[in-house]
Amino acid sequence: MRFTEEELRKMTMVAIEELGEKASPELVKKILSKTISSMDPKKSTGKVSDSGRVILTAFGMNKPGIIAAISAEIGKCNCDIHDMSQKLMDNFFTLIMILDITTSRHDFKHIQDRMNSVAEELNLKIYIQHEDIFKSMHRI
Repeated sequence: MRFTEEELRKMTMVAIEELGEKASPELVKKILSKTISSMDPKKSTGKVSDSGRVILTAFGMNKPGIIAAISAEIGKCNCDIHDMSQKLMDNFFTLIMILDITTSRHDFKHIQDRMNSVAEELNLKIYIQHEDIFKSMHRI
């Protein structure tokens, strides 16, 4: 199974946080190896995770059109929004979406690249990760 450097970094940080003072390079590596090996290799098809769902998070300074731009690009990729939560904290915008990408003819990387373009246009940070990776990071 292949993970991006960012996904591995996030899993490592979660493991270190969970272990606290007991964290050592050997123990973190052991936990990550166990977590990764427990994941089904069929999930790394390159198209979607086993569930076909991804978590999108976005944040930055608020401005009109953020949800419209993100939703439009999701629609162009033929993905389905299953759930969405957005919050404004003063001028700071946050968004979390659960997307189903099984109906998309595009692979995960393409969708991620499209969201990176939207993020650059709107001066936001947008992260997408497979739901299975998200769950695994928080199970460590």
